[in-house]
Amino acid sequence: MAIQRPKGTQDLLPGTVEQWQYLEETIRKVCRDYGYEEIRTPIFEATELFQRGVGQTTDIVKKEMYTFLDKGDRSMTLRPEGTASVCRAYVEDKLYGQSQPVKLYYSGPMFRYERPQSGRFRQFHQFGVEVLGADQPIVDAEVICLVWDLYQRLGLKGLEVHLNSVGCPTCRAAHREQLQRFLTTRKSELCQDCQERYERNPLRILDCKNPNCQAVTEGAPTTLDTLCDDCRSHFEKVLSLLSGAGVAYRVDPRLVRGLDYYTKTAFEVMVEEIGAQSAICGGGRYDGLVEEIGGPATPGIGFAMGLERVLAALQVQGKFPDPKSKLFAMLIALGDKAQNEGFAIMNALRGKGVPVGMDLLGRSLKAQLKAANREGAEFALILGEEELERQVLLLRDLNSGEQTEVPLSKAIEVIYMKHQRGV
Repeated sequence: MAIQRPKGTQDLLPGTVEQWQYLEETIRKVCRDYGYEEIRTPIFEATELFQRGVGQTTDIVKKEMYTFLDKGDRSMTLRPEGTASVCRAYVEDKLYGQSQPVKLYYSGPMFRYERPQSGRFRQFHQFGVEVLGADQPIVDAEVICLVWDLYQRLGLKGLEVHLNSVGCPTCRAAHREQLQRFLTTRKSELCQDCQERYERNPLRILDCKNPNCQAVTEGAPTTLDTLCDDCRSHFEKVLSLLSGAGVAYRVDPRLVRGLDYYTKTAFEVMVEEIGAQSAICGGGRYDGLVEEIGGPATPGIGFAMGLERVLAALQVQGKFPDPKSKLFAMLIALGDKAQNEGFAIMNALRGKGVPVGMDLLGRSLKAQLKAANREGAEFALILGEEELERQVLLLRDLNSGEQTEVPLSKAIEVIYMKHQRGV
């Protein structure tokens, strides 16, 4: 039996990779426009980083991490998300000593052991941004506007930002007490995971996707009911800024997100159904995370989006641009001497940045012209024994069919200039 790729992974083949490149290039352009710099962290980290950073009660830590012992008997984990790693780098590399805030973005593979389904993979890819060292509401608004701007540039429609404030440790304590009181007589109706969360982290019960748990918590106290004055003022300012920026949003009091580190603003971006879920981005503020993993008290906010899910939304809405021609010209050489001369011309043009291909199978003129058309080339550069004797190159426009002769001594210059003019 042939060896197959692991379950929950995918091969990204030519034709599909170009769509990824389009998305990644758009992401980099938006991040540059907003003044964010790229950071690249290891694909695996010490397991403790995610246990402390993501949270012991989260499904990610309890059920989904790829964890192993290395040859030094150290527990390592393939990164399931990017925020904890970025915060670890912020502390370890002393980025807190730089001018604040530090505005970073990342993009790369993440790993979670979960049931593969539409839009969900065990190796998936995330793009995310993190702003560390600023606690003002305007930072929250800028982060949300960045992702909103990205989706506008991609042309996605039917988007809405769902927002909530999950408060700070002070007002969260009041909410915890009210929520536990509300659930006291209903605890036995909750799923096993939520029964465990009741004592350790009852807020997470509101995030449960089990329909029965959602029904049990209908009418439960929300974090908005217990916000302290500072958290309420912060949230109202964020909403005011988003309204002024023209971002379509809806306040969702049940939105708490699935990670333990969130404080104050939490948000998701929703789009028309594309698979198992309709969220294509999620994030929020995490003012205690850097301190939790051993750094100085540092406010932070960020988001992450699964690139597979964004690509699925672009596919459903037909928002990919028309594929660009891969080649400007195809060099067709007939005979050994012509092949030698043509190979030199092709490489000289490539050195000038002109995309040129050449037949590698020794096919006939007719077959090579067909191949040039399949590749979407603008021109065919034809060189045979007769052309070599006359020291010319035949230049055929594959769109109009017009054919001209160019002196071999000027061929590279002429073709280069046509490429520069986009002719």
